Amino acid sequence: MLVYGGVSINPMAKVARQRETNHLRAIYRWHPTFAGQDFIKYFGDEPLAYDHSTIEGGDVLVIGKGAVLIGMSERTTPQGVEHLASSLFRHGQAKQVIALELPKDRSCMHLDTVMTHMREDTFSVYPNVIPDDVKCWSLTGDESGRVKATQQSSYISTIEKALQVDKLNLITTGGDNFEAEREQWNDANNVLTVKPGVVIGYERNTYTNEKYDKAGITVLPIPGDELGRGRGGARCMSCPIERDGI
Repeated sequence: MLVYGGVSINPMAKVARQRETNHLRAIYRWHPTFAGQDFIKYFGDEPLAYDHSTIEGGDVLVIGKGAVLIGMSERTTPQGVEHLASSLFRHGQAKQVIALELPKDRSCMHLDTVMTHMREDTFSVYPNVIPDDVKCWSLTGDESGRVKATQQSSYISTIEKALQVDKLNLITTGGDNFEAEREQWNDANNVLTVKPGVVIGYERNTYTNEKYDKAGITVLPIPGDELGRGRGGARCMSCPIERDGI
């Protein structure tokens, strides 16, 4: 997972995925594309037993302006968030980490299954999991690696301040309660933003895609009947390696 000027080799929560960390560690250490290159490794490269300090890329949104948004899900723990935040601050790569508390359910496995960044001031949101009063903390620190966590009254105003926008535009999952729940399960909120206001998403999520269109978001539809069964949307199956600043 790439975050600003470095990579986090995430320690995974589930046994079935823990080998991925070893594979990525080997790739970044020895593959000729990466070996000897001067890039930051925030987390996961040390020969340590990380125990409950776990984090997965689907919970991490790099939202710009030196801010990172992270969901504390069933797979990303507060310890993992603090460890990554400390390293980001120590290397001067982030000014703020915003942490949201998510239910510990597979139906909302990662933050990006219920919330993604679509434009500078616009997010997709599944409000049943990300209500206005979702618990939110702002983490700040300095090059010493110390982390200060402060609970916030509103995640919306916290993100607005971090992104320096007047008003956050939230596009909620489309349809009635049943249709919205079905489309969230089919990764309607898990879109890959290829440039501000242009996203890739599954064509089957007709109600949500229509809401995106009416809000001025261009959806590039892809078929996803079988891909969705594996619990992954367009963002889940991507790994952005370079971004223009916003």
